[in-house]
Amino acid sequence: MDQQSQEYKKMDLKRGVDYIGVCCVFYCHDGKGKLLMHKRSEKCRDEKGRWDAGSGSMEFGETFDDAVRREIREEYCADVIDLHHAGVSSVVRERNGMKTHWIAVVFAAKVAPEQVRLGDPEYMDEIGWFAPSELPSPLHSKFFDHLELVKKVVDFS
Repeated sequence: MDQQSQEYKKMDLKRGVDYIGVCCVFYCHDGKGKLLMHKRSEKCRDEKGRWDAGSGSMEFGETFDDAVRREIREEYCADVIDLHHAGVSSVVRERNGMKTHWIAVVFAAKVAPEQVRLGDPEYMDEIGWFAPSELPSPLHSKFFDHLELVKKVVDFS
């Protein structure tokens, strides 16, 4: 963690609450029509028990591509084969009576299914591959909004 990030941490400012957070959202796919998803655990800050694509906060000094590649390695233990920027979304929600605001930079990332493992068991109960026509439920509240962006750069048929 760099010095500036350490200073913010000392002030106890929270991303997405005290200032607009920036995250990368990624829809991992196998290139053959299946999406990789995970079920959020009870330890997640919100949307517990819902199925979701991957995401993570950017770190100071990272590029978008570097953030996505790092998060995919952390969450799914896989390397990115092919990466496409799909769009940007302003995500304003309410959590426990408090508004949160994130800028989500959305990506489609092709990964090799044989590499994928559950890399973050504290925040993920399970992972699975799903066709967009056969998604699990319940889903994260922003799942379909972001999937529409991804469908512009990946053909799932």
